[in-house]
Amino acid sequence: MSDELMVQARTGEDGAASKRKRGILPAWRKRTRRLARRLLRGRAIMAIGGSVIYRGLRLVHATQSEVPGSTDWRARLTAEHPAIVGLWHGQHLLAPFFRPEELPYVALLSRNADAEMNAAVVERFGIATVRGSGGRAGPVRAQKGGARALIALRQHLARGFGVCMIADVPKGVPRDAGLGIVTLARISGRPILPSAAVTSRRYVVQSSWDKTTVPMPFGRIAVVVGDPITVPADADEAAMEAKRREITLAIEAANVAAERLVGRGA
Repeated sequence: MSDELMVQARTGEDGAASKRKRGILPAWRKRTRRLARRLLRGRAIMAIGGSVIYRGLRLVHATQSEVPGSTDWRARLTAEHPAIVGLWHGQHLLAPFFRPEELPYVALLSRNADAEMNAAVVERFGIATVRGSGGRAGPVRAQKGGARALIALRQHLARGFGVCMIADVPKGVPRDAGLGIVTLARISGRPILPSAAVTSRRYVVQSSWDKTTVPMPFGRIAVVVGDPITVPADADEAAMEAKRREITLAIEAANVAAERLVGRGA
């Protein structure tokens, strides 16, 4: 064999080996990443993480003071109980701190794996959880357990549980209420309380679609709960859409008012 042919043969072998390595390494990395995700989402890790976050939130809240001008949320929530407390995404870490502890509550959380940590935290506050998507309407909601979740929430309301529900749709348009919260109010006959909770000292997760707010110690907290909104049992599609817009405006008005109370622009 000539020197030229030998060089070509060696080059071909090296190239094939290189391709095999390139194929093996990405596959190995993918398997490693999948295993790491499974481990991080395991029950033990979720339990430990939930406990750490719960204790951290308790500590942060103990250092905060409620600003003058906040709603007397205890009186409002007690008077309307059981009601549907509507919030925006991104404020859910503050929700457990403005509910009367003597009243039973349930929170709607999504069914994805990332929500397991939220469930672990919420349940440590003594709040029950229902898993499903409550924002979208139609087939997407049904596929994500939305219909079952709304039925479960209606049953909780009938048993005297208040509901804490994020009104805007995950990965959708922030601060735009979905039809899920409107539907729950229609089928349960219970009012929606448009609400907001903000702090003066916070870290905003800019990479998150909803700009999740992490409260920081030694800040001031403002809580605003608006007037109850009811949805008629016979509301048609047009009436439901009108109520959806009304709820969107009411929750955002509560959010703007709370931001102003802590000296920030919404």
